Amino acid sequence: MIHKKKIFGPLTKETTQVILECISDGVFTIDYNWEITSFNRAAEEITGICRKDAIGRHCWEVFRSNMCEVDCALKKTMEEGKPYVSTSAYIINNLQKKIPISVSTSLLIDKNNDVIGGVEIFRDHSLVEELRKELTASFQVEDIVSNSNAMKKIFAILPQISSSDATVLIEGETGTGKELLARAIHNMGPRKNKPFIAINCGALPDTLLESELFGYKKGAFTHAVKDKPGQFALANDGTIFLDEIGDTSPAFQVSLLRVLQDHEYTPLGGIEKEKTNIRIIAATNKDLSELMTAGQFRQDLYYRINVVRLTLPPLGQRMEDVPLLVERFVSKMNLRQGKFIQGIDQAVLATLMSHTFPGNIRELENIIEHAFVLCPEGTITCDHLPPFLAKKPVASQKTTDDPVKAAQINLISDALARNNYNRNAAAKDLGVHKSTLFRRIKKLGIKL
Repeated sequence: MIHKKKIFGPLTKETTQVILECISDGVFTIDYNWEITSFNRAAEEITGICRKDAIGRHCWEVFRSNMCEVDCALKKTMEEGKPYVSTSAYIINNLQKKIPISVSTSLLIDKNNDVIGGVEIFRDHSLVEELRKELTASFQVEDIVSNSNAMKKIFAILPQISSSDATVLIEGETGTGKELLARAIHNMGPRKNKPFIAINCGALPDTLLESELFGYKKGAFTHAVKDKPGQFALANDGTIFLDEIGDTSPAFQVSLLRVLQDHEYTPLGGIEKEKTNIRIIAATNKDLSELMTAGQFRQDLYYRINVVRLTLPPLGQRMEDVPLLVERFVSKMNLRQGKFIQGIDQAVLATLMSHTFPGNIRELENIIEHAFVLCPEGTITCDHLPPFLAKKPVASQKTTDDPVKAAQINLISDALARNNYNRNAAAKDLGVHKSTLFRRIKKLGIKL
């Protein structure tokens, strides 16, 4: 029996409808009143809204997307007469769940080439987002992201540190994320539902610092017209983060030592001691052992706060984290400012990877925020960078077009130069085993 091939003629309206029902992307159309005129099966599944409930309603009532408020791609298409492709956004489905999507829009034209509305195709990226989160999970603890070996070592021991009540000392340059690390320790521990209070010790003189922490009684000084509880009372059962503890005076250090030893303190102007149950996490950008030798920091307090010590490396020693941090800052600022910046281009990444970042992570965040001010949409380019970076040539050590690889070459080359090309010493400087360093040198093609 011979089967004849069926020959299709021009697509009918019914055939087009069948095709739209078979594709996995959501498709809907609107008229000039912004009312939905068609809504395919995939659109029903992604949004959780039935076709009969969607048709005839305004599109923003159905989708409740972050694009609807400030930067609607379909509106731009209708106003400018040109399509937009793969704009990233999210919608809120019928279960109030945020669904990440990519959007493509175009004009809806009839057979007479008259514009009769607009069409939008949207793709559900929930699975892609889940996979991305799984892949990056090993790089993230709480709000800290890193792929460097030094930070991974800290990540590995954070659960044990968080579950204990031991006093922690966090060392690191300004802008390396000491407070973020302190918050992570608090949030991962048994005190997570209690207060976390951060105090910058370097910003207050002794008398104000003591009244801020210990509180005061009525009549303790001229304007003390009533009792005021201090942060130790307000943070009871929680965590106090004492930033820049190296800037405190020896007199205040004595008062703090008493709290650590006896878990009690006396408010200013008070005569009775008050008990406290708090965990103290201290941080400094100074070398406390040097201050101790110089007589500027008490030895007994140093050993009280130095039960567990964590040292955050500067960003210049973990340049492989720059792409991760940039992605984090772009996502955060998109949400905060209602923009849809897609990221940075390769030239910007190369420029950032050749920078030394004396201001560490905080400087990188400021650079991205500066770019957000100048970049209205799309991708951040070198034109959007601060002037000192926009004109900066890429470092001469770069021997590859891959910015991340170039940063690794620079990092290892600098460590070797600092240690007179002693590979054992350079490995120790970088915090890796010497065999790991040898493999990286060979893989990156670094000539000694």
